[in-house]
Amino acid sequence: MSAIRREFECLRCGACCRAEGEVWLETGAPQTIADELGISEIEFIDHYTKLTHDHRGLTLIERPDGACIFLMPDNTCRIHNAKPRQCRDYPSRWRSRRLDSQCAGRRAQEAGK
Repeated sequence: MSAIRREFECLRCGACCRAEGEVWLETGAPQTIADELGISEIEFIDHYTKLTHDHRGLTLIERPDGACIFLMPDNTCRIHNAKPRQCRDYPSRWRSRRLDSQCAGRRAQEAGK
């Protein structure tokens, strides 16, 4: 009898949006997000980004509690339709043990193995 592997289902716990670290913005992402917000690219950069730690790019700013500036109280993303690749790619294209241990969807997936 083969085991049925449970596919990942986001349970909207918000752990990934509260994780420590930078959310890098790829080329073109600032304009895409600005369009989603209905503001200019310059306004977006001025209000929602800062230089990455290595000064090679832009990252989203965080709220004082460390959460992403775009995390809503119901754990949804204010810019869901334009969210950065790094956000879209978790957990299918990258993962970390620390984040996986905090993510309700990953824990449920592991439990369903």
